[in-house]
Amino acid sequence: MSTSSRCAACRHLRRRCPSDCIFAPYFPANDPHRFACVHKIYGSSKVGNMLQDLPVELRAEAADAICIEAECRVQDPVYGCVRMISLLQQQIHNAESQLVKARAEIAVLGSHAQELRHHGQDI
Repeated sequence: MSTSSRCAACRHLRRRCPSDCIFAPYFPANDPHRFACVHKIYGSSKVGNMLQDLPVELRAEAADAICIEAECRVQDPVYGCVRMISLLQQQIHNAESQLVKARAEIAVLGSHAQELRHHGQDI
């Protein structure tokens, strides 16, 4: 890569972006915040090593996961992603509770309708 099209990682690190840069496919120049968060939380060498240790077909997904985790940790240094996971689990629990209540109401209404039909036949 030429110096004018350095990836966000190489720009952040103020270095030349080599043609085989491990960061370039996952940290494009037009999204510098993405690498800044990752670098702040994990450091560039750790992220580079993690990406190099993975098969090429898994690197994009890993880079996305690392970015999400880093952004969560920047926003919430104590809990990071755990806070979002907890909130989502609570929403699932609430939705499941509402579903159980709705099914119970449907069962009650169904039994009432059956009773009404049964009494209508007795008349």
